[in-house]
Amino acid sequence: MYDKNLETTGLLLTVEIYNRIEELQVDDLLTVLRKHYWDTREKNVKRPIDVTIRDMQELCAIEDKDEVLKSLPFLEFEEFGSTFRITVFDLAVKWVTKHEQGMDYIKSNPVLAYYFEKNNLLDVSYEESKKYNEPKEVSRQWADSLISQIGMEKNGEDLLKLVHVLVPEEIDQTIDKLVLNQDQKDEIEKMIKALQFRDYLKRIGLLEIGKLLFVGPPGTGKTSTARAMSAKLEIPILEVKLSMITDQYLGETAKNIDRVFDLAKKMNPCILFIDEFDFLAKTRSSDEHAALKRAVNALLKAIDEISLIKHKVLLIAATNHPQLLDSAAWRRFDDIVDFPLPDEKMREAILRIVLDEIEGTFDPAKIATITEDYSGSDLRMVIREAVLTALMDERTILDQEDLIRAVGEFDKRTALKYVPIDTL
Repeated sequence: MYDKNLETTGLLLTVEIYNRIEELQVDDLLTVLRKHYWDTREKNVKRPIDVTIRDMQELCAIEDKDEVLKSLPFLEFEEFGSTFRITVFDLAVKWVTKHEQGMDYIKSNPVLAYYFEKNNLLDVSYEESKKYNEPKEVSRQWADSLISQIGMEKNGEDLLKLVHVLVPEEIDQTIDKLVLNQDQKDEIEKMIKALQFRDYLKRIGLLEIGKLLFVGPPGTGKTSTARAMSAKLEIPILEVKLSMITDQYLGETAKNIDRVFDLAKKMNPCILFIDEFDFLAKTRSSDEHAALKRAVNALLKAIDEISLIKHKVLLIAATNHPQLLDSAAWRRFDDIVDFPLPDEKMREAILRIVLDEIEGTFDPAKIATITEDYSGSDLRMVIREAVLTALMDERTILDQEDLIRAVGEFDKRTALKYVPIDTL
């Protein structure tokens, strides 16, 4: 935490420099400033930025303007407009450099780092400072700006109903909280590098990159991994279920598939995550609806035409039933990522992560041995059952017996799923 005088001077210097230097972009503003001054309609932070009393209160917790003005003689308050400004710029610059926390503040502020490096005033790095800042694509404000614009277009509201948009700052499931095998980790790393070296790949003509098919049983982490990649890559994720598009908009299915892909291109950079991809195979084998067949062709064509390199859209499709997909579907993807049920070692690792914040004495390794063929989702359900059952006795500390009982209860419920209807 910085003191209020440094926060105040830093804010006004940042605003002054950002207003002066056109080369500085909105991503150079500290995340908290960008969010505060974000203009949804403009999809940007408009110049010039003014700093009002209200801004000071919200950004620097300043309640008494006179106290600040007494402490910082190079500032003034203009009654007309109720704004603060720097009267002697060079004096403010020197004050920050001499402050005991000034160097740390400058190093973590891209706008100030840019100014001090360019003018050879301090040994700081603008490029390094940007690592402390989140890009605009991480925030809900940026996504909402695009959503608002799309919503005003013809049939825009109907289109937005087809897609669930999540931004990185809203995603709790991060890569480090997932238990992944080496193949899965490698695919994630490839996509990170592909985005990082996108210009190079475009220059050499390697465009067919960034179309992944996740295959595996339910609950093995396909959706969680796609969301975690959104957080890791710091880009939003657009989630769409094929069954919802066809079920709710049968007559408009092909058109809406095209519009979903167009939406992804407008919201780039982003991940387009298509769940229930096996619905495609059912559609291709159906003779009932010509509209569904048109939708299949539209989907395959849209997949062909979208590109991570050209459009900055990473396409991920997921299916629980890969055996239903025909060769036309498989050929569209440059990589297939398998999500098998976790083995005993992976089950133990998942249990340790889920139990990390739960107080008690238990042995995840032993629980892993009695949960063969459990998915990651199943294991989380077991822990949920153990916690809720303990709460019935007003206990917040669990033991091994709680987990073992929860496994037994889960097995009972699982068995009921497969009881034939005529035996009930």
